This record gives sequence, structure tokens and C-alpha cells, in this order.
Amino acid sequence: MAFRVPFAMPRRLLSNATSFGPRLAIASRLSCMSNQRGLATVVPPVTQDATGSKGPTAMVFMNMGGPSTTNEVEDFLSRLFADGDLIPLGRLQSYIGPLIARRRTPKIQQQYADIGGGSPIRKWSEYQCAEMCKILDKISPETAPHKPYVAFRYAAPLTETMYEQLFADGFGNGKGGRAVAFTQYPQYSCSTTGSSLNELWKWRNRLEGKRENGESDPAGAIQWSVIDRWPSHSGLVEAFAQNIEAQLATYPEEKRDKVVLLFSAHSLPMSVVNRGDPYPSEVAATVHAVMQRLNFSNPYRLCWQSQVGPSAWLGAQTSDTVQEYVKKGITDLVLVPIAFTSDHIETLYELDLEVIHEANSPGVKRAESLNGNPVFIQALADIAREHLQKGELCSRQMTLRCQGCKSERCLGQKQFFAGKDNASMVL
Repeated sequence: MAFRVPFAMPRRLLSNATSFGPRLAIASRLSCMSNQRGLATVVPPVTQDATGSKGPTAMVFMNMGGPSTTNEVEDFLSRLFADGDLIPLGRLQSYIGPLIARRRTPKIQQQYADIGGGSPIRKWSEYQCAEMCKILDKISPETAPHKPYVAFRYAAPLTETMYEQLFADGFGNGKGGRAVAFTQYPQYSCSTTGSSLNELWKWRNRLEGKRENGESDPAGAIQWSVIDRWPSHSGLVEAFAQNIEAQLATYPEEKRDKVVLLFSAHSLPMSVVNRGDPYPSEVAATVHAVMQRLNFSNPYRLCWQSQVGPSAWLGAQTSDTVQEYVKKGITDLVLVPIAFTSDHIETLYELDLEVIHEANSPGVKRAESLNGNPVFIQALADIAREHLQKGELCSRQMTLRCQGCKSERCLGQKQFFAGKDNASMVL
């Protein structure tokens, strides 16, 4: 989850690519995704004055993003290595970052080639957001029409591109209007949701002006609110549980309740954990809620993937866990990507082409990602409707920084999204 890339890059992302049998399964998933892709809707221009009613409402999905083609990999990596929230490289970041990106690009391009030529995360994000907005128009007519947007941190469409599109569609620039930043990381981390919000805050200030003395917005600026976490929402839990049940059904009935469920999420360096990042506890909350829904039908563990470098990371690692269980004769395992809302390189390459392939056991499988799951999309709509009805700007949890946080950028961003009446609550 946090530190997705390069830390999100699989353990051997820099090694030479090889051919694996599971590519056929990936091709099937990509084909399914392609069939769903055409259902996403194009954002139409806003046709009413955004200052005149509770609607229209811009719904902005925020995520890390990924290169849609191999030609986009270097730009993706360059932006990634420039992000001090994700990869702190110190004063030489502007020099070291591009250098690392150029050196890693060829091998990482090959990894994306192995999963079909690019990441499907944009296609899924656009589809999910558009379908959610269709539901919102029906269940929250007072805030309709709801307009879908996607803002990625490191790949197109970038945050600044999304913001310019908001202007073109009639939001801001003197017209005001409402926009909701909806993180697609269910569990909050400073290096994922926090970084995306820092970027949104930066471009909002550049394009619409800063609040004077921290008090009031420039006239006609977009009014932002944030859905900053949703780790145990019932709809999210149900979608995960149904995917797990579908995979468990592929095992013989007499073995089904003995299959071990391995929930896998992106790891964090222990330096980040010890600073107080809430991500590990929120991932654990998701896992526990899913197991409650399943009536604790199977033994389970939470493990962590994508550790990179020599420093201490949150463990145990997913790859090591699978290898150890297989050595002990526990060969029926279902991997569950619990911190991801759609397929991308961590599921399609790291889990499918590394972990499962190396296990060399037909009993090691993976639950499907959420992708176009209608239960999941309904959950997104329910979360958004509840947020719009409450009228809150962000969660109470967001007003607390990590206990060891020293970032003035983080402080300013949280004070902004908390709003002028609640900025004093940000600690």
C-alpha cells in the first residue's frame, strides 16, 4: 500500500523478465477488463451554474496510478522518484530521482510488458468512478449530477490535468461548486492518501489561490471535501468476502474449510510504522471485518509484500510465508489482495507471476481483485452518499497527524481540508 513504487515493485522487479505459465490467467483477466472498459462514460460538460444548487458534484477518485503503456514507464518513474512523501531522497532528490528512473526504466518496462503492455488501473478507475456516479444520481438526487474524474499521483491523468478539466467543466474559476476527493486506498497511509492530498492541495493553491490568513477561500473557488479512509465499510467487506468464497468453492468440499487465507497488503518500512502511520492497524481492521463476515470459516494470516532494500520492513513477507507453508505441506492457500481495489502490477506480476509461480503448487491460488465487481461499486456509491449527506469535510481521524510527524506540508494540507472551523483541531 504505502510506498507502492518502487517499494510496490516486486522483489525481483529489476531482474530479467522470464516467461511464466500464469500469463494465460492474466490474459483472461485483461480480456474481461477490456470488455468492461467500454461501459465507462465520458465526462460531459457541466451545463448549470455550479453556484446555484447542491449539484453538480465532482467525484474525484485518487490513486497512485500506473503507466497504461510501456512508453509511459519512464515518466511514471520520474514523477514517483520526485515525490519526497513517498521516497525521501533529501536535497539531491531532483538530481538522484531522474537518474534512478532512467536506469530502471528498461527492466520495469519488461515487467509491464509481461502483464499485457501496461497497468489496467486507469481503465478500472475510470470505469468504477463512472458507474458509481450513475448510482449516485439515483440515490442522492439532491447532489446530482455527479461527474466522474480520476486524479493519479504519478501517471495520467495527473492531478493538475484533472483540476484543469474541472475548470473546463464549469467548476471553480468564480463559479464555485463542490468536489469530493475520494481516496481509492481504503486504508490510510501518509505515503499514499497523504501524498495524493498534498498534491491536490498544492495544485488547488496554485490554480485557485491560497486562503487569506487561513480564513476564507477566494471567491468562487471549488469547495473540497475528502473521503480519506473506509477500511471496514460493510460493502467493501462484502465484496472481498464474496470473491474469497468464489475461490474457496474451487477446492474439494472436504478440504475447503482447511484452506489457509493469506491476506496480502503492501508493506511499510518500520521507520514509517514507528512514526505512527495508521496503515497497519487499518489493514488489520479490514482483515478482521472480512473474517467476521466469513464467520471465521478458515485459518488466516495477514502478511506483507514488496519489501525492498536492506532496512527493516513490516513482516512477515507474503512470498516467504507461502514458501514456508508449502515446505511444511500446507499447499492449499488463497492469496487475498486486501489493500488494492483493482488489478495492477502487484497483483498481476508480483502475486501471479512470482509468488504463485514459485510456490509450484496447484493449491496456491488468488482471489479475484475487486475491479468491476458490482457489490464493490455499490459500496463506493453508498460511501459517497453517506459522506455527502453528512456534510463533513473529512474524517476525525484525518485531523490527527502521525505522532512523530514533522512535516509542515502535512500540517498545512490537513488544516486546509479540515476547513477553517476545524483547522485548530489538526495536531
